[in-house]
Amino acid sequence: MDKKIITRGSGETEILGSEFSKKLKVGDVILLFGELGAGKTTFVKGVAEGLGITERIASPTFVLLRSHRVNRNNIKNLNHVDLYRIEKPQELESLGLPEIIEQEGSVTIIEWADRLLDFNLKKSLSSGGQVYRIYFKHLNRGQREITIESYG
Repeated sequence: MDKKIITRGSGETEILGSEFSKKLKVGDVILLFGELGAGKTTFVKGVAEGLGITERIASPTFVLLRSHRVNRNNIKNLNHVDLYRIEKPQELESLGLPEIIEQEGSVTIIEWADRLLDFNLKKSLSSGGQVYRIYFKHLNRGQREITIESYG
């Protein structure tokens, strides 16, 4: 089921992420799509806050992965992956994405999920986690349309 939300600024986008975090379970994967500055990392900040993470959340564009300790709803780790710099399937293999997704007790958020290319996400989801696809679109005056889809 698709859900469309309009946020009016980064504060509302962060609150949406915090509210969204309440439904997350171990093994879930959240795929984020949208252009630069569309609100993806702001949403992740809200998810992290909702999971009780107090450290600073920054997009892992240059390191590709940041892992944050969590102790909520049986979740032990929030893996925050940024694929902005990925151009070839071999780069996904060297990143170890299947192992990241399957890490015990984790939830994984992937920014720039369109860069997954031919990666078989379903094959990597043996834990039975839910997959969410979230699309961010700029509107006008700081507004964003955020569409949340779930499958899996």
